Amino acid sequence: MPRYKLTLAYEGAEFCGWQRQLPHENAVPSALTLAPDPGLVAITGSESAGSTPVARDQSELDDRPRVELRTVQAVLERAVRYVTREPIVVMGASRTDAGVHARGQVAAFTCSDRPAKSGGGWPLERGTATLVRAINSRLPDDVLVLGAEAVGPEFDPIGDCTSKGYSYRIYTGKDRPLWSRRTCLHIWHELDAARMADAAQAVIGEHDFAAFAAAGHGRKSTVRTVFECRVGQEPGPEGGQMIVMTISGNGFLWNMVRIIAGTLVDVGRGRSAGFNITDALLTGDRRKAGPTLPPHGLTLDWIKYD
Repeated sequence: MPRYKLTLAYEGAEFCGWQRQLPHENAVPSALTLAPDPGLVAITGSESAGSTPVARDQSELDDRPRVELRTVQAVLERAVRYVTREPIVVMGASRTDAGVHARGQVAAFTCSDRPAKSGGGWPLERGTATLVRAINSRLPDDVLVLGAEAVGPEFDPIGDCTSKGYSYRIYTGKDRPLWSRRTCLHIWHELDAARMADAAQAVIGEHDFAAFAAAGHGRKSTVRTVFECRVGQEPGPEGGQMIVMTISGNGFLWNMVRIIAGTLVDVGRGRSAGFNITDALLTGDRRKAGPTLPPHGLTLDWIKYD
């Protein structure tokens, strides 16, 4: 049974994050949900293989109807299922939040290796280039598969990951941006990028990042290693200045990158001295770190494997 690794990009503005979600029917606005797809159900022969508004809680303790939110995993699974004609489950490497973008998200799925005449699965001889084109033909405009490769059956996009890289973009200027408004945070006042860059060095290395994690992160350990954290400045596409924070590490806690970015913004505004970052790391006190910046300025840039 062939297993395929996909690299994809998406604009997260109209997605409810990466992970597939099935909330109760009246819990979310209809604009955030995926409509049921009878054609997909007909292909796979299973109602659960499609996006359906009548999925039930598997515990059977709550029989209220559920809807499927518009998530990247959901629309990607739907496209892969159309192509392979099988109820495929796609596993993603990073569970990006609602509004977060990606240039290098990684996902994987396993399918059957049926002969071409059977019309199901995706045999290796069909090729990965054709697979990419077939999946992209079924995807909406705000998500795109960039590449695919055949991997071993043991490949785990989550467990095999050795490092990830993110960037956070901040547009500074009196006029708000128009064309880049979905992919950067607009701040009206000026920021001292050089001061932010100096303060960013404090997070490099192995630390306990408890002060830089959202409550309820669900991880047993809050120790992570940051390999690099830089702050640069470049001309903005619409006249202002774009400040870009790039950070890489062996893993990140929930909202960790957005809190580090918020802390550096406080430094850039003169609200917090750089040594307060070290104090937050040593004490684990969330109050000593900065605010959590909005998700739309954050992008998952790359994921690496051995």
